[in-house]
Amino acid sequence: MKKLALLLTAALLSGCGDPQSDVTLPGPEAYPSQISPELADRFSRLALDCVQKEFPNKISRTTDTAEEIGAPRELFPVFYGCFDWHSAVHGHWLLVRLLREGPQDAPWREEAIAKLNTNFTTENVAGELANFRRAARGSWERPYGWAWVLQLTAELRELAQETNDPQAKAWLDILEPLESDIVAATKDWIPKLAYPIRLGTHNQTSFAFTLMLDWAEVAGDAEFATLIRMRAGDFHANDVDCPLAYEPSGEDFLSPCLMTADLMRRVTGNAETFSYWLTRYLPEIPTDGSADWLAPAIVKDASDGKLVHLDGVNSSRAWNLYNIARALPEGDARRASLVAAADIHRDAGVAAVSDKHYSGSHWLASFATYLMTDRGWND
Repeated sequence: MKKLALLLTAALLSGCGDPQSDVTLPGPEAYPSQISPELADRFSRLALDCVQKEFPNKISRTTDTAEEIGAPRELFPVFYGCFDWHSAVHGHWLLVRLLREGPQDAPWREEAIAKLNTNFTTENVAGELANFRRAARGSWERPYGWAWVLQLTAELRELAQETNDPQAKAWLDILEPLESDIVAATKDWIPKLAYPIRLGTHNQTSFAFTLMLDWAEVAGDAEFATLIRMRAGDFHANDVDCPLAYEPSGEDFLSPCLMTADLMRRVTGNAETFSYWLTRYLPEIPTDGSADWLAPAIVKDASDGKLVHLDGVNSSRAWNLYNIARALPEGDARRASLVAAADIHRDAGVAAVSDKHYSGSHWLASFATYLMTDRGWND
């Protein structure tokens, strides 16, 4: 935590914080809030259509023997759908999230509960654990898939706490052995990680750390929260001049620069320290309220599973930008341009969610749901 302490000292000495400008700064209404019934229906339909859809399927894991090769449903009894394992995980998260945050009288709720009941069983989770406990497991689904499992159980934990819903509690209890296995594996891995992974795809550490830190706080695991905060500080407290102009790469669905800023606003401790860090990290953020300083990504072939990643980067950039804006001091003049850029990315990301191509429909709704239900903001 030494780097964060030095950062706080520098922030206090600098009198950080951009001066007020003539631009009208965004109020609370500028940020995502309650998801509309139309979007909840549209997004839930895509998840419902894929969480029990076994094929097409991309199985990507190391095996020691030919006997370990099998059908997706045999290998992954819970998370066999949605083309690949991690997409199945966040497809289930989407349904739980919308059961909690979507309209309570929606016609899709009954189907969602039925499919979750079918997939979340003690026997099925035992099958998932058997896969995780293979000698050849290695780094399989680390950190992206691991982080989404923790986001799923965090969502169930909050749903059970808020509503006292016995069904949510039962699902959480069933998934707890898998949760515990992933927490233990992550606690073992993070201290060994010498450097951050600054990619725009699954291996990125900043995105995984944001989901994992949120889980730690919901679950009350102070040891895990401290571990993530310390490693985030070690990795990023001294970051400067992140090359946002080099983004996105051609297959990104996460912004390396913005996701790291979204992580650091969680761990710097206060608005003034974060403002100082952000000034050094992304000095090009304008103060004039403009939106065109960061253009949404373009997808030229939405049927291509790699190229369509860029539809996801628009949604994830949007929630990053909203979160960064809110984490700054109230009068910070950068807020308006951050929100303006977030708005155009939000519109592009949500518009891209459709059932036209399975390459995108099996996962994009999860990102759009995370954005439009404001899941990433914990004040």
